[in-house]
Amino acid sequence: MKSGRGLPIFRLTLLSLALFLVTGSARAERVEDLASVAGVRSNQLIGYGLVVGLDGTGDQTSQTPFTIQSIENMLAKFGVTVPSNANPMLKNVAAVTVHATLPPFAKPGQTIDVTVSSIGNATSLRGGSLIMAPLRGADGQVYAMAQGSILVSGFGVAGKDGSSITVNIPSSGRIPNGATVERSVPNDFDSSPYVTLNLDTPDFTTATRLTNAINQLLGSGTAEALDAVSVRVRAPLDPSQRIAYVSTLERLNIDPATPPARVIINSRTGTVVISSEVRVMAAAVASGSLTVTITERPQVSQPNGFSNGTTTVTPHSTIDVKQEKAHMFKFPAGVNLNEIVRAVNSVGAAPGDLVAILEALKEAGALRAQLIVI
Repeated sequence: MKSGRGLPIFRLTLLSLALFLVTGSARAERVEDLASVAGVRSNQLIGYGLVVGLDGTGDQTSQTPFTIQSIENMLAKFGVTVPSNANPMLKNVAAVTVHATLPPFAKPGQTIDVTVSSIGNATSLRGGSLIMAPLRGADGQVYAMAQGSILVSGFGVAGKDGSSITVNIPSSGRIPNGATVERSVPNDFDSSPYVTLNLDTPDFTTATRLTNAINQLLGSGTAEALDAVSVRVRAPLDPSQRIAYVSTLERLNIDPATPPARVIINSRTGTVVISSEVRVMAAAVASGSLTVTITERPQVSQPNGFSNGTTTVTPHSTIDVKQEKAHMFKFPAGVNLNEIVRAVNSVGAAPGDLVAILEALKEAGALRAQLIVI
């Protein structure tokens, strides 16, 4: 179907989208930074293999019988039979797992990076080579074959007295372009009359704004929001037109919704992250620290040389309690993030004190935010 000037409708659509991108808001963000196309995804692959050529840092086969079994199975495929009474000590071999990520639309013959990790007691994979290992997907099918020399960033050394030092993790490494894709993963990207955009962060407002922006440009009914994540858009069936169409949709600019107010606390490190939308109602806070120090100084009682007494040790403890002055400060109603940080810094509150203050404000109903502990 042609327009009055002889241009296909979808070419006009792409031209209109390009003009919209040029005149978009400076504060807007691209759709490709906010959403992904449904069906365009990577897949995880995993396999099992052997690393050979190690310098005595492989598995102690007396404790890892599966390494010996793997070697015997591999040799049997080459017509080599290992005697049943043999007890091989293969310190230059390690059993490993191999995993990789198969990118979307990967075609047979392309190469991908793989990660190799020891599953036995090998101390280092440095200098080793991975023997051909099949990589399978969740469906059990082989999608790639991995093989190659391993790059290890860590190392470890040990002395004869038992002392040792290890830098990074020498029992794991990578093989750049170490696997060749043997099978592609089918997808329905070009078989449906729709393209579905999935937001990275679920939000009803952002989904609505994305739907409205597409409909305003392409016409009512072109896009519809299915939920807080998915927006379905009508798309051309011709593969070349669809690719250009999706490419332009990804560069479309919209204003995403403001994220909800959250306070994130990492309980392991004490890190506190406060989003810009956090508000505090009127409240007064006092923060102080109590330090208790116990010092043990044993006293030795020793008799003189002419007595028949014995030397005794008498425990003596000194307890010192020190409480820092508590500083009270007031939060006015509707205080923003900058004022919160300024007030906390003015009293020199440590991260632990800040966490306690935020938890107390939440319990008092003065913190207008979600308090999340990770």
